[in-house]
Amino acid sequence: MVLHRDLGPYETTAIGLGEMPLTIENNLGETKGLETIHAALDAGCRHIDTAWAYYCSGGEEQAGEKLVRRAMESWDGPKDGVSIATKVGHFRNFAEDGTTPTWGVNGRPEHLVEAGKESALALGVDAIDLLYFHRPDPTVPYNESIEGIKQLLDEGVAKEAGISNASIEQIDIARSILGNKLVAVQNQFSPTFQSTRDTLEYTGKLGIPFVCWSPLGGFRKAKDESKYDPFREIGRARGVSYQRVVLAWELSLGKHVFVIPGAHRPETILDSLQAGDLQLTDEELATLNA
Repeated sequence: MVLHRDLGPYETTAIGLGEMPLTIENNLGETKGLETIHAALDAGCRHIDTAWAYYCSGGEEQAGEKLVRRAMESWDGPKDGVSIATKVGHFRNFAEDGTTPTWGVNGRPEHLVEAGKESALALGVDAIDLLYFHRPDPTVPYNESIEGIKQLLDEGVAKEAGISNASIEQIDIARSILGNKLVAVQNQFSPTFQSTRDTLEYTGKLGIPFVCWSPLGGFRKAKDESKYDPFREIGRARGVSYQRVVLAWELSLGKHVFVIPGAHRPETILDSLQAGDLQLTDEELATLNA
């Protein structure tokens, strides 16, 4: 049984599927993407996270959202229990050679409203379960961007709202505008990226779910692999992957914590989904939290 927690009004799995690796550069194609999403759902995963901006070099915009739609349409399981999250406010640029990506931001409220409606169409839903403001735009006051997200809630394009890559100050701004419709904060967090621990702890005090993106450190950038040595040692002793230990540790940091590990193939996400069953001892946690 995959670990369940409350994400706003949704009782869903604390370990979701981060769709991003399936539709950005070096992706393995739609067949493998559908296979991976279906394997996660078949194993009990009930939360999928994607974004407007997840598409590969030379590929179709919103490819991630469209892949999720096709996966849900072709899956024969109980769809009512699956929550889908997406994000708006990011877009991708590519160099003239078509291979080098950069990430742009557009937090203008009118753009967010337009993109949110495009996301609903791409996902094939009347209303998005959970819609995040993907990343702050330094050229737009944060409250104005959040007002755009609120408009999407008011118009019924989205059911619930979240913010991503947000500071404590920005969390408070979003709360003041969205109230109890702000149901999640999604920030990067992993053994090699803990500068957001203040927001993890703050959301715990507020009772707002904290969703870790790139909870295993990500695959696109180099990282200090030595940070994972304690997790590898415990993994060897337990006979499980160190990635499973990492996710179990993150989930131990609070009952409001969720993780959305990415996956390129079914085997990866199936291993990750078992992290909820891995109970780390006090001694192990002391070592990992040192």
